[in-house]
Amino acid sequence: MGADGGPEWREQQRRAVRAHAAADARQRDGEHAQAEELVARFTAEATRRGLRTTRLAAQGYDGRSRYRTGLTGWYVDRAGLRAVDVDGRFYLLTVPSSVRARVFGVDPPPARPPLVVGRGGRDGESVPLGDLLTRRLAAGDDWP
Repeated sequence: MGADGGPEWREQQRRAVRAHAAADARQRDGEHAQAEELVARFTAEATRRGLRTTRLAAQGYDGRSRYRTGLTGWYVDRAGLRAVDVDGRFYLLTVPSSVRARVFGVDPPPARPPLVVGRGGRDGESVPLGDLLTRRLAAGDDWP
């Protein structure tokens, strides 16, 4: 059967969907690899310049609470939601709010850095990761 939805057509559609998903995954992996290289270069340059590190804190999803982490590094956005630790790992510092987190702190996992920060967000504001990291380096220790 042809385009009328027969078994051959359905299998052809499944193959097309799988091929598209695989191509999309390869593109995302490539972008993450480029972003990881940017983060590694940022870490090396921040260390070389002697940029002051800080104890990183995570913010609750509700936006009202801040929680201790065991991480040390640099915030890379003014909101303090994205950071790079001294080992060159990228973090999204948002976590669920809880009493346990307030008492014991949190241990956010490293995240794969995006090549464009904020892409697809509701506010429409996005910035290339390279620009964000360059701004952070240019600010030196004069960062919120």
